[in-house]
Amino acid sequence: MSSRHYIDEKILDLAKSALNKKAAYGQDIDLSQFEEAEEKDQISDLSKLPDEIQKTILNAGIEVSEEGRSGSFLQFDHSVVYRRLQQRYHGQLEILDINEALEKYPEVREKYFWKAVKPDRDKYTAFSAMHPAHGYFIRVFKGQKVEKPIQACLLLQENARIQNVHNIVILEEGAEVQIINGCATAPKVKEGLHIGISEFYLKKGSKLTFTMVHNWAEDFYVRPRGVTIVEDNAVFVSNYVLLKPVKSIQSFPVAVLKGKNAVASFNSILYGLKDSEIDMGSHIILEGENSSGQAISRAIVKDSAKIFSRGILEARQNLSKAHLDCRGILLSSSGMMYAVPELLSDGTPQSHLSHEAAIGPIAEEEVEYLMARGLSKDEAISLITQGFMDVKILGLPKHLENYIQELILQTQEENM
Repeated sequence: MSSRHYIDEKILDLAKSALNKKAAYGQDIDLSQFEEAEEKDQISDLSKLPDEIQKTILNAGIEVSEEGRSGSFLQFDHSVVYRRLQQRYHGQLEILDINEALEKYPEVREKYFWKAVKPDRDKYTAFSAMHPAHGYFIRVFKGQKVEKPIQACLLLQENARIQNVHNIVILEEGAEVQIINGCATAPKVKEGLHIGISEFYLKKGSKLTFTMVHNWAEDFYVRPRGVTIVEDNAVFVSNYVLLKPVKSIQSFPVAVLKGKNAVASFNSILYGLKDSEIDMGSHIILEGENSSGQAISRAIVKDSAKIFSRGILEARQNLSKAHLDCRGILLSSSGMMYAVPELLSDGTPQSHLSHEAAIGPIAEEEVEYLMARGLSKDEAISLITQGFMDVKILGLPKHLENYIQELILQTQEENM
């Protein structure tokens, strides 16, 4: 499907004002070094993809067989090449190209498109707003609890391209769903840029578990921009996993807890390798009565990688609470980790915000203890880091927990 550009003049004017606006965090990128991607043909069956592409998307959490999935969405470069909803889930949810949704539903343009994420936030949102984009539109209908997860894959197939993505997810009142979003590059891709706009809307009593697995090329740049609006008694769980080298990623998603008893949880597992620069964090804004949030980060730095682990807990409601937990292990003297927790409470003396952070090497006595029981030094370090990168903190379904644990083990074996 070709792109159409659904941008009104007000949004366009805001975007133009931010064309040269640097992001608050992360390395500044010259966008002119990358070309826009061309349209690609659709595919009818995931099993017909080349073997190397099947392996690539599998490593990003995508099941080619679609077994155990309620629906699938694939975007290659700039094009939506595949989307499918399993027959039994018709009437529970819908999966569309964002352009189809914008054309079909005027209310999507009026209420949701560029309403949570602002087009003048920085040069990356400005670029996205001023150029045609694809992406998914997922809506789960009122009261529907979708048993099987939806899988989405955003793959860059051509070198030195910009992938411009705009996703919207709406959970109507009482709806529940899991989304597994895998982002990756094809083996021949060495460099490029992914700009991803995500606007999620959780209505009363809904629950979204959103798991992102990134698997980029070593010279690739990534700039996601996401905001989630959480209403009364709704729950948002965001899991992020990065286990492969990347040139630079900067992501700072926001959850606005507008409703009474609204809940948000951000969990991340990061493995910094080679010369990766990883600037990650989350911002939880507590506006609703009895709203609560937590952000948990586990990171390992090896080689000359740099990880900036940020977190902001912002209380705007007296009866609210949130906790930030950031822990990191340094396995290299040339690597760096920088933890930046911020707690903001302005005029909310009864809100409760807390944080704990720890960065350091693996304790030598732990290694020696395991070596005394017959393990080699590398085996001892591997076992300790496995325990540290405990995917149980993510609260995932068992099958997904096992899959991510396998990825962690594979990453350790490749880099020990």
